[in-house]
Amino acid sequence: MANPRLRALTWWRKWAKRDWAIVAVGFTIILFALTLHFDSRNPATSSTFDLHSTDDLVPLTLLHRAKATGAFCLDGSLPGYHFHKGFGSGSNNWLLHIEGGGWCNSIKTCNNRKGTALGSSNYMERLVPFSGILSRHPSQNPDFYNWNMVKIRYCDGASLAGHPESEFKNGTELFFRGQLIWEAIMNELLSLGLSNAKQALLSGCSAGGLATLIHCDDFRNHLPKDATVKCLADAGFFLDEPDVLGNYTMRAFYHDVVELQGVAKSLHKNCVKRMEPFKCIFPQEIIKNVRTHLFIVNPAYDFWQIQNILVPVDSDPYGYWSSCRLNIQKCNSTQIETLQGFRGSLVNALSKFQKNKEGGMYINSCFIHCQTWMDDTWHSTNSPRVNNKTIAESVGDWYFNRKVSKQIDCPYPCNPTCCNMDFTRSL
Repeated sequence: MANPRLRALTWWRKWAKRDWAIVAVGFTIILFALTLHFDSRNPATSSTFDLHSTDDLVPLTLLHRAKATGAFCLDGSLPGYHFHKGFGSGSNNWLLHIEGGGWCNSIKTCNNRKGTALGSSNYMERLVPFSGILSRHPSQNPDFYNWNMVKIRYCDGASLAGHPESEFKNGTELFFRGQLIWEAIMNELLSLGLSNAKQALLSGCSAGGLATLIHCDDFRNHLPKDATVKCLADAGFFLDEPDVLGNYTMRAFYHDVVELQGVAKSLHKNCVKRMEPFKCIFPQEIIKNVRTHLFIVNPAYDFWQIQNILVPVDSDPYGYWSSCRLNIQKCNSTQIETLQGFRGSLVNALSKFQKNKEGGMYINSCFIHCQTWMDDTWHSTNSPRVNNKTIAESVGDWYFNRKVSKQIDCPYPCNPTCCNMDFTRSL
């Protein structure tokens, strides 16, 4: 039987070559996180993510109430979530985390997606580990370990922002119900105690990070006025930047997603009035209108953005970037210069937000994607640090107003604590 790590990587590459728009890298990140090696800080020593005990596994709950409102996954199955009840001082506090996993921008890619856990609850794992920001262990999650924890599964392909009015009436069996899923899950959680929350944090990774930005203010509006409510977007700050050939690949892709699933109805009205709707899905536009306190976690060298925005496969027909895009240590000086320019674009896009007194950020110089949902990158002895702070410590300082928390790392390769992904180890 073929090595499962190799199968996972090959599967993604085939999608990228055929039509990268399926962009289900967020799903394979789960496989990578459990099976791929880090490019260790000690090159002679390889390390893997720790597997979790069965005590950390949390069961899937299908949202049966969703039938009444028509809140379905892409294939018409029921959406779901995983819930672990809080205890002690955290009994009235809630932390929600929206799963990531890319988007689909055409009938073809959405049809492909509905045969996976990112488009159908029929394929979702019934038990998932809660780690990182969802961990119930004080040593791994010192500020939130005893809160009510919810992992929201992602199965609509449009960051929980699609609308049924955009569904096809020609017999094509695809359900664009992301907005309805969000509303149905909120109603369910409110009935379970979220309506009485004293403190709450909405978070998400990748496409889930984008969903967090889109729904942040609505989340705030559902909760008591005297509750402390904030939002955290992890690896969800996708840039509107040209690729190495000068093509705006991500812009074209988001245009198709927004048009296909009617996402404009979930975007800020003022933005949609001022410019084309697809431009309003880029985080640099979204954060201009978010009123709720917000924290941005993003690596300056986000491997997903490098591999899909800066150097998508079609922009590198001769393979000049083939090694660099899989392992930052294999980049030559010219490529590093290009990556530094990409980092500069991220910092520039966040420049106004950096002046926001209520906002927080953690921009490290690592070659990774999502970092909040894994113990190794959230808070452990091996976690990345900026100014000697882990991501968890910085988020905690911001959430509880202990101190201003705006960490921007120096450029690569200055930070020896980084956990850099190395995808060449599975080739």
